[in-house]
Amino acid sequence: MTLRSFLKDFVGLPVVKADDEELVDPKVTLREQCNNKAHIGALYNKYQECNDRVNSRSKTLENCMEELMDYVSELDHCVAHTLFSKLK
Repeated sequence: MTLRSFLKDFVGLPVVKADDEELVDPKVTLREQCNNKAHIGALYNKYQECNDRVNSRSKTLENCMEELMDYVSELDHCVAHTLFSKLK
């Protein structure tokens, strides 16, 4: 007896099968769209400048955590406006 048949027959849990078509994560698509917005692009550029600056130095205590958090927070905020309407 397989686990699938056990779950179906004895426990009564539904078995979910995936369709043959490949699923696309809407979050990835929305992140790409939001990344093209000017204010989010500016935050990404600010993060990249900080990252380049930190990587160019051999001894530094600076990190780019603030810039990274600003960028990711704004990106997620943009995605959140439409993400849940696209989920089934």
